[in-house]
Amino acid sequence: MIITVNNAKIGAKCSCYLCVEYMIKDIIFAKAQELEKDLVQVRRHLHQYPELSEQESNTMNFIDSELNKLSIPHQCNIGGYGITGHLKGSKEDGPVILLRADIDALPIHETNHTDYCSKIDGVMHACGHDVHATCLIGALAILTPLRDRFPGTIKFVFQPAEEKLPGGATRIIASGFLEQPRPDVALALHVFPNLEVGTCGFRSGMYMASCDELYITIKGRGGHAAIPAELNNPLYIAAELICELEQLALRLSASDTPTVLSFGDLHAHGATNIVPDRCSLSGTFRTMNEPWRSHCHEEIIQIIKNVAAKRSAVIDCNLVKGYPYLINDEQVTFKAIQSARNYLGESNVRNLDIRMASEDFAYYSQIIPSCFFRLGTGNKQKGITAPVHTSTFDIDEKALVVGSGLLAYMAIEFLNS
Repeated sequence: MIITVNNAKIGAKCSCYLCVEYMIKDIIFAKAQELEKDLVQVRRHLHQYPELSEQESNTMNFIDSELNKLSIPHQCNIGGYGITGHLKGSKEDGPVILLRADIDALPIHETNHTDYCSKIDGVMHACGHDVHATCLIGALAILTPLRDRFPGTIKFVFQPAEEKLPGGATRIIASGFLEQPRPDVALALHVFPNLEVGTCGFRSGMYMASCDELYITIKGRGGHAAIPAELNNPLYIAAELICELEQLALRLSASDTPTVLSFGDLHAHGATNIVPDRCSLSGTFRTMNEPWRSHCHEEIIQIIKNVAAKRSAVIDCNLVKGYPYLINDEQVTFKAIQSARNYLGESNVRNLDIRMASEDFAYYSQIIPSCFFRLGTGNKQKGITAPVHTSTFDIDEKALVVGSGLLAYMAIEFLNS
């Protein structure tokens, strides 16, 4: 393959002075620009045909066809509808890097009016996973003809079911893909509409929270609302339990570890004059320290037991343990920031705050030195500002070129360092 940069033809195996000295950054930047039209087409197809977690068969088949066009070896149906593969560089015994993108969508009805709006009713790529997958395809397209420019191996995964517990990452890990060879570093990007297109953001250390779900059923004694003396109203018990857990949440939030305990759903199915026998309560618990997480679980359960005993009720709690907290390795993140500054310019690389949202990339970060960073996708002038997980989310598609090139450049920088 021949890459043209500033009218100079640079061959993948050429040893001329220009090829040796020309900055790899400029080669990658130029190739990313060449791919813009293709990247937009890929992203728009994925956006028009989103699929929910554990249903991504057509998405997998489409990505499979794109990788076949690039003659990139890969395997399908890994951990469900996942795709995994390797790009081997100039030295097989060199370092190994993992690049990951997620591919599932959300149960949201899109209300945008673009030509590429979702064609699947009630399903939308409202978290940018279509962007993530496109950027990884783009990065692989850039890296494939540059394999003699890096030693070692680039492992990649298009991962299903990020949005649904227990998370598709668990299945990719269970498949054994991370072994033989085991990655030295793992990288992933995520859309961030708060940042303007052309920028990116990083945070070293603790970045995103663990995520647990609480499903509580309160069983009292129902009946006619006009005879409260004969009742053990489960709604009153739920109200007391919420207040007790709110006090716990206030205590926990005062700790050194960021912690959130919130409830967002209460169902009783009664009426103005009907007190039901039971009601249900659902919420989330999030924090950023695994021992502390376990300690807080014990406190939550103890408060539930205390309220149940006090109110002579039966309270069942299903505490579903979800993703761990996501930690960005300090050395890996430092190197990633250096690469991003070199590729995009120092002024286009931002520092990020801790987020109490969660991500199943955290499973990788717990076992591989990792960096999960944000790709700017917003454009205030064009009105592209809607947050993720909303029906009007969209991106400035120039971010596809930025993300593909940046991911490719980071991979080469890590493998050559």
